[in-house]
Amino acid sequence: MIDEYGREISYLRLSVTELCNLRCRYCMPEDGVCKKRHEDMLTREEMLDAVKAAAELGIRKVRITGGEPLVKRDILSICRGVARTEGIEEVCITTNGLLLPELAKPLREAGVSRVNISLDTLDEKKYAYITRRGSLAAAVAGIKAALDAGFDKVKINTVLIGGFNDDEIPALAELTRRYPLDLRFIELMPMLDDREFGPEAYIPCSAVMKALPELQPEPQDKGVARLCRLPGALGCIGLISPVSSHFCASCNRIRLTADGKIKPCLHSDQEFPIKGLDHEGMLRQLRAAILAKPPCHQELSAQSPSHAGRSMNQIGG
Repeated sequence: MIDEYGREISYLRLSVTELCNLRCRYCMPEDGVCKKRHEDMLTREEMLDAVKAAAELGIRKVRITGGEPLVKRDILSICRGVARTEGIEEVCITTNGLLLPELAKPLREAGVSRVNISLDTLDEKKYAYITRRGSLAAAVAGIKAALDAGFDKVKINTVLIGGFNDDEIPALAELTRRYPLDLRFIELMPMLDDREFGPEAYIPCSAVMKALPELQPEPQDKGVARLCRLPGALGCIGLISPVSSHFCASCNRIRLTADGKIKPCLHSDQEFPIKGLDHEGMLRQLRAAILAKPPCHQELSAQSPSHAGRSMNQIGG
């Protein structure tokens, strides 16, 4: 389906839960989130019906997110159902990786073709700090399990945070030389209630270019990342800059939250509820959401945070 600004909307980010086994400082409160009633959340059947309706409108790629999607008890069944939906050509998942040693191969067998794993540091103490409770060793084990499982693509997502991991850019980039994986550096976005991050935390992707002057440009794909590669590397490096150089003009995605709200834009509080609707009702709301996509989100900065109205774990990372 084409939106009001000529963009073909072909990508759905489906959040299956707001819950997570970590408490990353830029994503969710330290005490977690108030657990909603089961009846307020989308059921597996509603998720799959929403995906079916989205596919009828031209969605071809689905990324399953959370919270942490792998804490969802029926995650394999959800992935299998999405992968079997007529019209869906690619199923991806974003995870912190901690549960991949047990689930990587079953996910691949369920039809997941690509996996993105969040990793913001290679320092054990810093990892424990930013996640508030995580183990770097467990995350590394998850990355290795993903590589062994035979996914079409394994990517590492690294959020750039000034004063925290900008000194690790070369070490993180080196992963693409050592392993057949891609790495994405993503600018920290000023989301809801990010009071512990001062202006100095929001550094642009140009910091990566300065730290890695040997980077060579790569042919661009259909994604939002500016692609490049270290000489001789097995994988490429992507720079995603939603703050310093937004990519709204080519945005091809919508989001569906775990409690059944379609968000046309991550940084808008506009939402279209589908919980409890039949198939035709979902189709109507999906069409309305796509046609409501704004041409661009508002300026993002430490002084001008996102208007999303939710923390990232409630939206879907």
